[in-house]
Amino acid sequence: MKNVGIISVGCYLPKRVLTNFDLEKMVDTSDEWITTRTGIKERRIANKDERNSALAVHAAKDALKRAHLDPAKVELIVVATISPDSNFPSVSCLVQKALGAKKAAAFDIGAACSGFLYALTTAKQYVQNGLYKNALVIASEKITNLVDWADRNTCVLFGDGAGACVLAPVAGNRGIIADYLHAQGEFGELMEVVVDNSVEPLTQEKHKVHKPYLVMQGKELFKVAVNSMADAVEIAVQKAKLKLSDIDCVVPHQANDRIISAVAWKLNIPKEKIFVNIDKYGNMSAASIAVALYEAIEQKKIKRGNNVVLVTFGAGLVSAANVVRW
Repeated sequence: MKNVGIISVGCYLPKRVLTNFDLEKMVDTSDEWITTRTGIKERRIANKDERNSALAVHAAKDALKRAHLDPAKVELIVVATISPDSNFPSVSCLVQKALGAKKAAAFDIGAACSGFLYALTTAKQYVQNGLYKNALVIASEKITNLVDWADRNTCVLFGDGAGACVLAPVAGNRGIIADYLHAQGEFGELMEVVVDNSVEPLTQEKHKVHKPYLVMQGKELFKVAVNSMADAVEIAVQKAKLKLSDIDCVVPHQANDRIISAVAWKLNIPKEKIFVNIDKYGNMSAASIAVALYEAIEQKKIKRGNNVVLVTFGAGLVSAANVVRW
């Protein structure tokens, strides 16, 4: 079977910056409280009229430009998101329209913060088995639409953004050499989106519609997140027939710097091998790891020939890891 690799990456971040000091004016919190508990200093917030699909299109155009790939030649578009513009049409179809990628199949994947790696692994199979010659994988979130801005425990964590990559066959022993996807649905209640009331479709009564919002059991989630990410790394590295000492760079989901540090400690991986940018962007759900990968490459933390691990966990609870030989 073909080796499939990431031949380009792209990124888009909204211009508006919301700092911890801005949040001090909104809720009962402080820069010190947020920084010491999460590692976050600021995050990007999309404007009210800036839709998720618009973020996705910007990131996609960046990745396609870097791959020198005409949108008309894109054969598959997979978008990872849990904050679409609407239930349908899918974000992937909106992206397809905006790009003019008329040849492409398109669908969305919902796996919360693990969405990018779920989408990456799914798209890889289509290219590897020859059904499609290439794939455009995007992770795009306007997650702040789901945030309760009166809840100081969650509103400080999240930001908006998008990242993308192009997959295609690659020569030699390069490419995505191992994949691992896992789910633990029994932990689903630790992080979920809820709505106060449901609307009965067959009644004539008028209901006040309550916006869905995110709730999280942070302390309980911490341990599960650390264990699931550490396990995912070990299993993926073993599937790649490598040792942890062979890994040059780990790009984890940017949920909380304490979680990242705990995973590094549990795996005995030096923190300098782990790429962290949570201080600038907070948790962008599926987009976090896509943007982190983009920045790690831009900052030359990842070089040709490196063994790279991408690892994440997300609500559901779902976890994933990929080993990429760059």
